[in-house]
Amino acid sequence: MLSILIPVYDYNAFPLAAELHQQCVALHIPFEILCQDDASTTCITENQAINTLEKSTFSSNVFNLGRGRNCNALAEKATYDWLLILDCDTFPKNADFIKNYLQFIQNQSGTVAFGGIVYQPERPTEENVLRWVYGTARESLSVEKRNANPNGNALTSNLLIKKNVFISNPFEESITQYGYEDLVFLSDLKKKGVVVKHIDNATYHLGLESSKQFLKKTKTAIENLAFLHDSKSIETTDSKLISAYSVLKKLRLVRIVAWFFEKTEATITSNLVSGQPSLLVFDVYKLGYFCKIKASPYFDKLQK
Repeated sequence: MLSILIPVYDYNAFPLAAELHQQCVALHIPFEILCQDDASTTCITENQAINTLEKSTFSSNVFNLGRGRNCNALAEKATYDWLLILDCDTFPKNADFIKNYLQFIQNQSGTVAFGGIVYQPERPTEENVLRWVYGTARESLSVEKRNANPNGNALTSNLLIKKNVFISNPFEESITQYGYEDLVFLSDLKKKGVVVKHIDNATYHLGLESSKQFLKKTKTAIENLAFLHDSKSIETTDSKLISAYSVLKKLRLVRIVAWFFEKTEATITSNLVSGQPSLLVFDVYKLGYFCKIKASPYFDKLQK
């Protein structure tokens, strides 16, 4: 019936595994919970407790694979026909979480389903607020809004997928750092005619990093995006950021935007790590850094 896959990295996934285990046992279904740590340095002892749960395993990679490759490895180990992929820092919003996905399977509603992501209503501390503001506004979308762009508005942090569909369309393994593996995966599904179905079955995203850490991860993700764009792994229309860059390129403004970002990055960053970060400023930050990457060969020539 159901293989639950939880890629783990520096996070205590035992509460999540225990909750899922309890729900599955209550439903009397064949299941397994596979948790695989990606060479973390923390929470190893806490996560080893997952092995005490029936039909649940926790194992560790010797070397860091990256989230995509880690998910692929978990899928290869999976026994059952349906995979439920969950990020380790999520937690079901309601006690019928597994039951709702079983209903989707039993109704033969599709081969891929995204249940949604939500954030706690309480505003976090100032140092963590950027991730919360971004997630609440850009990720925590209703089923109706998600259905406007089914594959574009899905995430793989709470994704139910038929195993044969996943195996024929695994995560891109060239992406070993944080960012945009979801975009490539879901874009490839769309190209193959696989449309993500959206249901109201959310998980909370609990692991909010500090604003400084989130900006650092955002830069890594944008570097991934630039690589994917250069290698033609994604279409321009797959990413709003690439679409905006393409407009600037046609207007011959990429170097100007890159220069502007270089001069104002410190000022922009001070807003984003404050207690009142602006998402418009965050959009400028991402576009500016993307343009800086794209324009770097030109500026490197000038410095020689």
